[in-house]
Amino acid sequence: MSGLGELDRPGTPTDSARDRTRSGKPRSAVDGAGSGKPECAFDGTGSGKPEPAFDGTGSGKPEPAFDGTGSGKPEPACDGTGPGRPESAADRVASTPRRGAVDPVKALMHRHRGLCERAVDPLEIAAGLEAHGITDRTAARFRHRDVFSLAEEMYARVSRDGDTPLPAPPAAPRVRADWVLLTLLPGALCAAAIAALHLTHGQSRLFAAAAGALAVALALHAALRRGPLSRTDTDRPGPRPGAASGRTTPWTLWLVAYSLLGNGLLDNALAGGPDTLPTGTADGPWPLTAAPALALALACAPAAWAAHLLTARARRKLAASRGLEDFAAAVRPLLLGVFALYLGALAALLTLSGAALGEPAAYAQVLALGALLFLARLLTTHGFTYAPAVVLTAAATVEAAALATVFASRLPGVGFLATPVDTLVTTWGAGSVPTLTCAAAALALLVHTTRKLTRASAHAPPEPAR
Repeated sequence: MSGLGELDRPGTPTDSARDRTRSGKPRSAVDGAGSGKPECAFDGTGSGKPEPAFDGTGSGKPEPAFDGTGSGKPEPACDGTGPGRPESAADRVASTPRRGAVDPVKALMHRHRGLCERAVDPLEIAAGLEAHGITDRTAARFRHRDVFSLAEEMYARVSRDGDTPLPAPPAAPRVRADWVLLTLLPGALCAAAIAALHLTHGQSRLFAAAAGALAVALALHAALRRGPLSRTDTDRPGPRPGAASGRTTPWTLWLVAYSLLGNGLLDNALAGGPDTLPTGTADGPWPLTAAPALALALACAPAAWAAHLLTARARRKLAASRGLEDFAAAVRPLLLGVFALYLGALAALLTLSGAALGEPAAYAQVLALGALLFLARLLTTHGFTYAPAVVLTAAATVEAAALATVFASRLPGVGFLATPVDTLVTTWGAGSVPTLTCAAAALALLVHTTRKLTRASAHAPPEPAR
């Protein structure tokens, strides 16, 4: 952070204040010529009676002046506790402000003036400071034990000195009819596309599959751009940690496509095939499993509701908490509860989809993939895009490598390449490859999510548009 280094070093006393601190004796007023001779201040009445001389620092502490007797002896400096009582050096040091000192907290408030004026609670200022990269170590340089203590002082000072009235507490995001309909649209279009596949044959089935895939993709794109699943990090305060641009769409499409055709392709590859292209049916030489795709498309609606619930409850806890650690402890069970709620809804939709299509419900595979996609989207909506991109890329690469090693093992002398995948499929079935891959990736993202989304800065209200 540029400029914090200068703010972290408060100003030091000037030479005159340092001399007075060391000696404990009052310093006589010095004229502007630097002669060192004491100068008497006279009033404007011409009476010749000296009045106390003040230094030029504006501190309000009178410098010793000469009495009217002409003796030339300085009078002892007196405190406010009694007449004629000399002030000790310790009292003088404690009561005299440092001259030329810089107020680093005031300068920090000036840098984050908008944040301080909008805040309705010290935790909102702490969240904003955390989003700008200010840590407890930085707060220690401002003579505070942590970021929240620093935020409390900033909040108290702006509420006392600020001229702008504080706004009302930010309301929880409302449920809007447009994003509710958009989250239901992918599931409806996916069900229509699967029905068209079962009712068509030959070339018309190919056209129906292409049109259905395009319609579902456009509906998902619209659902992810509006509502709780849309990205809101662009209008949040401060730089987003890990907000590097990440491309997740190609890898998400690969993971969903593998859930449709990957298991059938892997079984055929290990048996020496495939000899033909997929026919789009579950009983063909390259079987199509549509239940996972239908369940995931239908689960777009509960995913949006779960994200909305997390945002609304986190905003309330942000206003009620009185410390960053308290907020993290309150949000962590909320986050895990929302995650479990989504998985429960996905399992129920998978049961219905399998029963409607007459396909076995691969709970482990679909729940692992659904958990991975949900956590990746949840992080993306809060501005953390780098980790989801890396994890989704790794999961898609592992699945592609499993297929590639099977086909590469057909080359002379490298038949051993298919041994790990063949052993895994023989022991637990073809679905074990995507299940283990997506489960490991989802676990890594879950750990990352509990670290990132329990920060107050991840749930800070967005800045108003200027």
